[in-house]
Amino acid sequence: MAHIRNSRKSTGPTVSTRSRTPRGSRPGHAARALRRTLRRETPNTVGLLADAYDFEAMTRYRSFAFDDHTAYLRQVDGLLRSFAAQGLHTTVALFDPEEFTEFCTAGGLDPDTADSRTRFTAEIAAGGARVAYAGQPIDRLVPELINKAVRQATWDYATLLLADLGECAQCGQDIGRSAFERASTILTHLIEAAGPGLHHVVCSVQAQQEHLIAVLHAEGRSGAPALLDETDVAEFVTVLAAGIAQHSPGGLVLRTTETDAPDRVHGWRLHEGRLLPLTAGEVFSAYCTDADTGDPVAPEPGVDYRAGFPFDQPTTDH
Repeated sequence: MAHIRNSRKSTGPTVSTRSRTPRGSRPGHAARALRRTLRRETPNTVGLLADAYDFEAMTRYRSFAFDDHTAYLRQVDGLLRSFAAQGLHTTVALFDPEEFTEFCTAGGLDPDTADSRTRFTAEIAAGGARVAYAGQPIDRLVPELINKAVRQATWDYATLLLADLGECAQCGQDIGRSAFERASTILTHLIEAAGPGLHHVVCSVQAQQEHLIAVLHAEGRSGAPALLDETDVAEFVTVLAAGIAQHSPGGLVLRTTETDAPDRVHGWRLHEGRLLPLTAGEVFSAYCTDADTGDPVAPEPGVDYRAGFPFDQPTTDH
């Protein structure tokens, strides 16, 4: 079983109800042909139970047709491939059983029906974690979807944190907005100073009781602005701003890849709203230590661990 939502909106051309029937064909054939055309222009959304724990939570419903998570994933994979074979655009959304229960309670719906699951799938399609299906196998699609959900939850949490900070008692500025603008400038100057190459940037911030991590990829180009994904930038800047606004401890690592050269790794620590360069030894230690156990990790061959380089950072009074 997969939760599928067919959008009623079509981005395709308007079809006149007075379309001509092709000569030599019956009206019913023409109507079916038009419906097939519209079907290809109508997107699908499939709600996916990505892990075994969430899957187990849904098996308590009698209308839920599966009892084995592996078999369920195999069937979803087949369903997605069948949609792709028909030329249909499909989005896969993360189906959360707890949110589903809350959705049914708030709407007075019976959770033990396929109709309720379909309605919830339509709801999460509008604002939940989702990825476009492009033929990737299910064992790659599942972690991709989970990663998307984690990133969105991190972004949502950091956004709420900034919104709750209010105004500065001394100058009256919105603290969250000011921190966001400062973080945006810091990121721009950092990527500019990093120069040409493919940059992989990771920001880690301890914000209240949560450990927030954001990842950004950028392509630095000589004599031209860097290429960045707008959504990645927004997520990254929001997390960095949360650390800046609260003077939280954290760090930032930048890894640059260029053709015919070793990868370069630079690092900074976040201290009282500023990024301070780490030494080469500190970068090596941070990069070659298991974050969970504290045990040393063998350095990667062909990687040059360097000190963080200086770059312009705006000042702040908050």
